Amino acid sequence: MKKLLASLLILVLAISTQAQDRLTGQTFTTRSEVLGKNGMAATSQPLATQAALRILQQGGSAMDAAIAANAVLGLVEPASCGIGGDIFAIVWDAKTEKLYGFNGSGRSPKSLDIDYFIDKGMKQIPLFGPLAVSTPGTVDGWFMMHEKFGKLPMTDILAPAIEYGREGFPVSEVIAYEMATNYQNKIDFPGFAETYMPNGRPPLKGEVFVNADLANSYDKIAKEGRDAFYKGDIARTIDSYMKQHGGFLSYDDLASHSGEWVEPLSTNYRGYDVWELPPNGQGTAALQMLNILEGYDIKSMGFGSPEYLHILTEAKKLAYEDRAKFYADPSFNKLPIDELLSKDYAAERSKLIDPANAANTYPAGDLEIETGNTTYLTVADKDGNMVSLIQSIYYEFASGMVPDGLGFVLQNRGQMFNVQDRDHANALEPGKRPFHTIIPAFITKDGKPWISFGLMGGAVQPQGHAQIVVNLIDFGMNLQEAGDAPRMRHVGSSQPTGSRMTNGGTLNLESGFSYETLRELRKLGHRLGTGVGIYGGYQAIGVDLDRKVYTGASESRKDGQAAGY
Repeated sequence: MKKLLASLLILVLAISTQAQDRLTGQTFTTRSEVLGKNGMAATSQPLATQAALRILQQGGSAMDAAIAANAVLGLVEPASCGIGGDIFAIVWDAKTEKLYGFNGSGRSPKSLDIDYFIDKGMKQIPLFGPLAVSTPGTVDGWFMMHEKFGKLPMTDILAPAIEYGREGFPVSEVIAYEMATNYQNKIDFPGFAETYMPNGRPPLKGEVFVNADLANSYDKIAKEGRDAFYKGDIARTIDSYMKQHGGFLSYDDLASHSGEWVEPLSTNYRGYDVWELPPNGQGTAALQMLNILEGYDIKSMGFGSPEYLHILTEAKKLAYEDRAKFYADPSFNKLPIDELLSKDYAAERSKLIDPANAANTYPAGDLEIETGNTTYLTVADKDGNMVSLIQSIYYEFASGMVPDGLGFVLQNRGQMFNVQDRDHANALEPGKRPFHTIIPAFITKDGKPWISFGLMGGAVQPQGHAQIVVNLIDFGMNLQEAGDAPRMRHVGSSQPTGSRMTNGGTLNLESGFSYETLRELRKLGHRLGTGVGIYGGYQAIGVDLDRKVYTGASESRKDGQAAGY
């Protein structure tokens, strides 16, 4: 009888295991890819994705839909993004068959310089509060990009966000968590609690949250244009608020702001051209990592192997040393970008990697320099246009400063300036753009669009971009698998552990890597760690030009959705 029961138990377990197996794809994949012929949107919140589809179905362009989605995200994901922050984009224009880059980052206040901090003995700009606030570039970016690639009027484009702001929306799970875990050190900043804590706390999952103030700001922008934000009532409110609370951002800073069109940078990785934006962002680091990785037979190493993760981590260390030294506002520095992206430079840097040991530190490249939280979305339309867009207020709830009655928080991106070394490329200067972490990406093949993608998450972004590209090209994953696959994130510098120095900071590994891999990485000298919510948030759209079909992917780490029609 016992043997029969044991046999039945084994049979039941076998059947239940089989029933849970995926029909297709990798075991770590959360779902199949999304397919659509006429348009596609992938964002970190379903209401934003649906707003984008609504605009596309009304005849709007990919850019119209991207702006609509971004506006909704600023409402429904307020700890990560909003019109108090900056914006970047890479746009594929089907008519000209060309990629366009846009840098919508704001500049430091003209009345604030490094002496303010040096005289006070301050080693860094405070993360929260008025001193970290730099000029918001998002609204200007919307209008500049809309002028070039938009079709519908801004009143139609911002309508979904205005409706949700006035009528309210149910807060989704991941966003509720982010709001609940990042508000406490902002409570005392003027305007914050009134805007984001309607019941004395942030809204919980499923609670309906109303932000009529933001809806009114959107309505004013939609009807009066970008000058309503930079030269009108909104600008005057920001100016008065900052003066009242010890800030330096002024009406003049807002009135004189303008984003700029830039040429995207690229490197060829095994026949595919991977595109990023130039500094003051960190996209160059992703390209540098890929140049180093191209020198290794990554495919034969296998996904999740200790050999691959070791080389990936060392490539990251090398690229980030250069990132710390060279990436800054090119308007204030002549940056050695061509040298940093050359294959010869990558080959020389690769010689520093020991395949059997994790490096404690690497030197930055010996090149001459002359005297620089987030949401990502991507949209494609029926005409073949594709937008890769990223927008951020920097830290969760940013500076915590919410101007009177406007419904949005001002970014704290200025905190990234160096205020100790006047000669550093990213040293604070009046009217300078700070080093930026947010980076959109794009991949082309033989001059044609292939994939628009991004991966939000601060310093993880170049590491994440490189991992996505390797997953797609070396390991042959599909668009959804490439984002769902477990990731690494390397942080920090060497730390003493017991009686020995563990090499090269901490290598954080997401759940999903095998214990054998972790054990071998420890033998190589890596200090291993884990973390919650530190591995980024990925969205992507691919295009099959022969079939004229879009593929969408939105990973499970966010509340996101990819949808097409």
